[in-house]
Amino acid sequence: MKYNDIASLIESLSERDLSILESLRIHRALTTALIRRLHFPISSEPRESGSSKSHATEMAAAVATIRVLTRLESRHLITRMHRRIGGVRAGSSGIVWQLGASGERLLRTRHGDPTRRRYSEPSPSFIAHTLAAADLAIRLYELARQGEIELLRLEAEPECWRTFLSAHGARQWLKPDLFAITAGGDFEHHWFIEADNATEHAPVIVRKALQYQHYANAGIHQQEHGLFPAVTWVVPDEKRQAAIRAALDTEPKLRDLVAAGLFHVVTTDEFPAFITGNHASPAIP
Repeated sequence: MKYNDIASLIESLSERDLSILESLRIHRALTTALIRRLHFPISSEPRESGSSKSHATEMAAAVATIRVLTRLESRHLITRMHRRIGGVRAGSSGIVWQLGASGERLLRTRHGDPTRRRYSEPSPSFIAHTLAAADLAIRLYELARQGEIELLRLEAEPECWRTFLSAHGARQWLKPDLFAITAGGDFEHHWFIEADNATEHAPVIVRKALQYQHYANAGIHQQEHGLFPAVTWVVPDEKRQAAIRAALDTEPKLRDLVAAGLFHVVTTDEFPAFITGNHASPAIP
């Protein structure tokens, strides 16, 4: 596809069309239902940027969503994955979408990015984790639209990854699922967010917590912002919540940071109230 063709294609797309493509670029995969929540508000919801109008009912919004997505698919801007979340009963809301070949080229040109991203069919576990992280991101967008928080910054993978030097001078990576800065009143709150699907064993969680400890010890975030983000695992249920809390509490190397309030474990249902509760980010030296 030539530059002139891409320029013409961009001109033919609505602001909402481009916003949908950008969302798929950021989050890598989204279901129809997640796209509906993000870009097709119903009349009781505030409008998102790129949403030309609100819809009277959720059904009307869902119909409009699939109509737009089908049109974008016909132009090879997006493509549906073979795996459907929730099975056949989920209907069109369970279709998982990612950028198509034309959509990838369009956004690469739009952003001046020379690196081609190849989109293939990921594993079921990768899709599930990606969608879980996207759901949490969209919950933050929804809280902002409702006026519950100010969402000053939101980064998904890989933008939210951080690199630092270990005590021995080796380069290391910290790879959270999301990084966010929210505000309430006169205070900013910084968050590293882990979307947990209860698939990792406790030692893996502890190793990830130790990576956060090493990054905190490097002092990079504190030097720039004066605080360290609250590290929050968002889990599916209370059983998983208790298991992760126990794993973190019983690791001797994490005792000081657990006591300092660095780590939090909340269920998906608790997540919105936890964020709006303005839990302070720990001031780790």
